[in-house]
Amino acid sequence: MKKIFFSIVCCFALLAQAQDVQMPDSMSRMDSLEIIQQIDSLASMDSVELAIDTIVPVPPYYTLWSNDTALTDIELRALEWSLRWLDTTDCVATHDTTTLPDSVYKARLQALPCVIELPYNERVRAFILRYVKRSPKQVARLMRMSEYYFPLFEEVLGRYQLPYELECLPIIESALNPVARSYVGAAGLWQFMPATAKLFGLEVNSLVDERMDLLKATEAACRFLSSMYAVYHDWNLVIAAYNCGAGNVNKAIRRAGGKRDFWSIYPYLPRETRNYVPIFIAANYAMNYGQEHGICKAPVEDKALLTDTIRTTRRLHLQQVSENLGIPMDELRRLNPQYSRDILPGGSAYTLCLPAEKVGAFIDQEDSILAYKADSLINNRRAEIDLAKVTSISGAYRVNGVTYYTIKRGDTLGGIAKKFHCTVKQLKTWNGLKNDNIREGKKLKICK
Repeated sequence: MKKIFFSIVCCFALLAQAQDVQMPDSMSRMDSLEIIQQIDSLASMDSVELAIDTIVPVPPYYTLWSNDTALTDIELRALEWSLRWLDTTDCVATHDTTTLPDSVYKARLQALPCVIELPYNERVRAFILRYVKRSPKQVARLMRMSEYYFPLFEEVLGRYQLPYELECLPIIESALNPVARSYVGAAGLWQFMPATAKLFGLEVNSLVDERMDLLKATEAACRFLSSMYAVYHDWNLVIAAYNCGAGNVNKAIRRAGGKRDFWSIYPYLPRETRNYVPIFIAANYAMNYGQEHGICKAPVEDKALLTDTIRTTRRLHLQQVSENLGIPMDELRRLNPQYSRDILPGGSAYTLCLPAEKVGAFIDQEDSILAYKADSLINNRRAEIDLAKVTSISGAYRVNGVTYYTIKRGDTLGGIAKKFHCTVKQLKTWNGLKNDNIREGKKLKICK
């Protein structure tokens, strides 16, 4: 990943609403090696392989918070985080803990209850210090955010029997910003490229981008990681492949004489990937031992907004909801970031996340909400168009049941009415005319 350590500087994070994730049947039947081959067949940049060089700047927003200390699953999915309210002024080391001997860092990493190997060397040390010495405020923010993201990650990781340590990958990929976009087109917490996202069952089109959906994107990432582990049987190689793609890892293995260990193929990997695994180890260290370096979790303001989700199969525009229920559009967009154009396409079931207090009103008023400005907001695409047809009368053509006649020199309303077997009054009504004056070159509508 290019300059991966800079991705720790995060803009803000938004948790998308809950959805039951169902992978296509064809996906469940795919062999892991076949999936890897499909990933390799994508465009060279078309995998989850680049870090965020630039995060599209977004205005900071207030937090969505729950008064309940035991947050429910649905509430967690609607929490939103912003650097503006994560005040980290006092969250810095109170004493120098960055000159510890190597033995301390090594012992701490070895003490972590991890499945993935977290060895220590000079590269790992360099990135640990980059986190805890150079970026303590960012670590403070991430430590606070992790309280709400990690339980959701762990639920999905546990279902796939994957190591919980992998929950640190989105810290490196997106700094826990689920609407982050890289300059090459990767998006979301897990930074999927479009084709890879589709391969693992995410919907990505002009209206919907499920890479921004926390649970669906996490589910897809777990499928991706499981498939690669079935091929490599080494988690550090899987993490490397997540960064640079399976093709580059396979080339490095061949150049290393068939050795299948990250540290053995290290010299043959892209420079960004050589840093990626040490950064992953350092991120795990920072999340577990930040407080040992005097870094406290960033405080939050006490603001509350309880949310809930509903499902609808009908085409809907967020503006219809906003203007009928009095919910600001920016709030609806933050709660539903996967709808790129503010439109739920309909046809199949899509979820809509709303403030909990508004859900009952939506259910009661659903029909009137869907009818509100429907013609201009959601019914403005013509489903069928008649081809224009020339009529037997010179200067006239007919389309969609209406005849259009171009006025010629010497024409009168009476003469035109006679041609088309209608009355002058009808011509005036159809064309909004107040008198009998007409001009050459203008068009008249004959609605019969």
